Amino acid sequence: MDREIYDEDHEAFREVVKEFVKRFVTNEKREQWDAAGEIDRATMKAAGESGIIGLSVPEEFGGAGMLQDYRFRAVVNEEIIKAGAGSLAGAFGIQDDLAVPYLVHMGTQAQKEKWLPGMATGDVLGALAMSEPGAGSDLRGISTTAKKVDGGYLVNGAKTFISSGKTADIVVTFVKTGEGNRPDAFSLLILENGMDGFDHGKKLHKMGFAGHDTAELSFSDVFVPDENLIGGEEGKGFVQLMMNLPLERLSIGVAAAAASEAALNWTLEYTASREAFRQPVIDFQNTRFKIADVATTVDVLWAYIDRAMMLYSEGKLSPDEAAKVKFWSTEREWEILDTCVQLFGGYGYITEYPIARAFLDARVHRIYGGTNEIMREIVARRVTGRK
Repeated sequence: MDREIYDEDHEAFREVVKEFVKRFVTNEKREQWDAAGEIDRATMKAAGESGIIGLSVPEEFGGAGMLQDYRFRAVVNEEIIKAGAGSLAGAFGIQDDLAVPYLVHMGTQAQKEKWLPGMATGDVLGALAMSEPGAGSDLRGISTTAKKVDGGYLVNGAKTFISSGKTADIVVTFVKTGEGNRPDAFSLLILENGMDGFDHGKKLHKMGFAGHDTAELSFSDVFVPDENLIGGEEGKGFVQLMMNLPLERLSIGVAAAAASEAALNWTLEYTASREAFRQPVIDFQNTRFKIADVATTVDVLWAYIDRAMMLYSEGKLSPDEAAKVKFWSTEREWEILDTCVQLFGGYGYITEYPIARAFLDARVHRIYGGTNEIMREIVARRVTGRK
């Protein structure tokens, strides 16, 4: 089914992304990223030079100025994931969908001037630190504190499962600046690499996204100056997080749809070339029926995601609608990837094949950005009107 949300500008931009993929997303590079457990700086800077990261950074700070039109980001996701580079797509997503928006939408003028130009070029990499060893989806349960002192804050605590946590230059960090767990007890601070007492900790080894670093962070009396308080106002952190969650969850949905379509295309190619009992695997009825199911689900998935992207661009994607997008799309993705791996047979279990890597990458989509169980709870409360 043809998608109708892209215009000539988006398709012209797609050609730019394809050229970047041709030059920088090779089998050799993917192997290097997986071996190192992170995306190299040169690739991130090349992405900045090509204009495919920092898309929402305003033009005055060196970005593309595509503040609301998420379709350009979707194009990047589609082409990178189609190339079997889920780890790179993940690194781009952390930069553009998690770190940059807090500065663009909520940062002070000084914060924007200081960091956005480098984030647009790939010279400054960002991350978002919310989860802790004892608090994941329940953000009000965090224990990292920021005590007010002259000229700033002293931060103590720890974060875990932080994507880009090892390579990030700046980390937008969710901290407690007040008592209790009321929304106004939390703030967002920008912690900078190299601050005394800020330890990036060990790199975590994951089952998927092997080439995208995930780390533990620890803070021991880290002094963070007042000018690093997002928005310049204490007690707004919880509200600020809630404002950006629809974008984060939409981005996961887009990645899920892109991975599903890529899996379908890889499976069509493989089953057409692979023979069993003297005929192509694609000619068996079971294979054709499974592919028919997957192809239809991919069409429905994109129709839903495309509508969500347009709602976001119009400023109408609510938190509960974004929660629907996140849990429904990632559940469908998991079913599709599982089906496609099965059609690959033994080769679907070998990580040399992109279908195996995509399968491993997909598992976390139902966990991060808020577990799918929490997403269902959000939707249920909205639909039923009950707490």
